[in-house]
Amino acid sequence: MSNKAKGSRVERELLNLFTEQGWRAARVAGSGVNENTFCDLIAGKQGRKGYAVEVKSSKKSRIYITKKQIEEFVMFTHMIGLKPVIATRFNREGWHFISPDQLEDSGENCVVSLDKVQNHGKRFWQFFEST
Repeated sequence: MSNKAKGSRVERELLNLFTEQGWRAARVAGSGVNENTFCDLIAGKQGRKGYAVEVKSSKKSRIYITKKQIEEFVMFTHMIGLKPVIATRFNREGWHFISPDQLEDSGENCVVSLDKVQNHGKRFWQFFEST
């Protein structure tokens, strides 16, 4: 399975999780392909602020994201009035959610590690239902 197909599958999995939890969510057309698409999902729920979600998954213990991608993602969310969130899924670890300001700086990239999300990330209900 190609990386694009895996990414799409993971995005659909998260979309289903939002729906199961009573949220409305949509995948953004062109995410991961089009350079002018700045997030993977947009989600909202009655009475709550909406979210723009950047979805990342990996078999490895670290995920690297370019600083440019994160900067454009955060700028986009502020322009349209959504809160930014990074959704991560490491193999056999389930979903964890963090804010972009929790990413580590590795110089050229931003990094999210399995250790970081296990210790500082939140599960779906903690991130979305407590805010």
